[in-house]
Amino acid sequence: MNGFTNRRDAGRRLAAELMSYAPDDPIVLAIPKGGVPVGYEVARALRAPLDIWIVRKVGVPWHQEFGMGAVAEGGYIELNRAILDAIGISENDLSLLIEERRREVEQRVLDLRGKHPPPRLHRRSVILVDDGIATGGTVRAAIASIRAQGPRSIALAVPVAALDTLRSLPDQADDIICLWIPAQLDAVGRWYEDFRPVSDSEVVDLLERSRSARGERLHDIA
Repeated sequence: MNGFTNRRDAGRRLAAELMSYAPDDPIVLAIPKGGVPVGYEVARALRAPLDIWIVRKVGVPWHQEFGMGAVAEGGYIELNRAILDAIGISENDLSLLIEERRREVEQRVLDLRGKHPPPRLHRRSVILVDDGIATGGTVRAAIASIRAQGPRSIALAVPVAALDTLRSLPDQADDIICLWIPAQLDAVGRWYEDFRPVSDSEVVDLLERSRSARGERLHDIA
């Protein structure tokens, strides 16, 4: 099978394609939870700081897996108006769903980043990492919300992504790095021998290990 042993293996192989970014002093942002083990290896190879970027999908009420938008850090909201018009959801129901997702984002930030402040992205080179992209809704919201922070550039880096999805992203990211681009991608996990779920504790541990390796303490980054 063309693919990866696990997320750490994918991250190491992805990092090899990203070494040219090291002189830009980038920050690596990983989409939890699956993107964090990948991002950890990228950040370690580039000797870059690692942080997370929280995005929550807003699903159709009767089919939560079908996204009609997303809410991301910084209060960013992205909605697919074509889908909203097609399903005919009321503005009141939509507002309730968005508020629910906003609270989830705030809670996930607290759970995973803890007392550490959000990353400073203004005029920084950002490498956004996930473990794979199927439909791309979460990644689009992440890129747009990061863009609102005023970074110098955003590079999207993933081990595997659907061809059609990647074709729709160049206008959003400044650069896209992807190791495998299958014509059909029904499930990201099929490209990994080990695709077990990543726990909150693993995310927190990897973030702390990355900070420790760089000698970061709370008063250094607050």
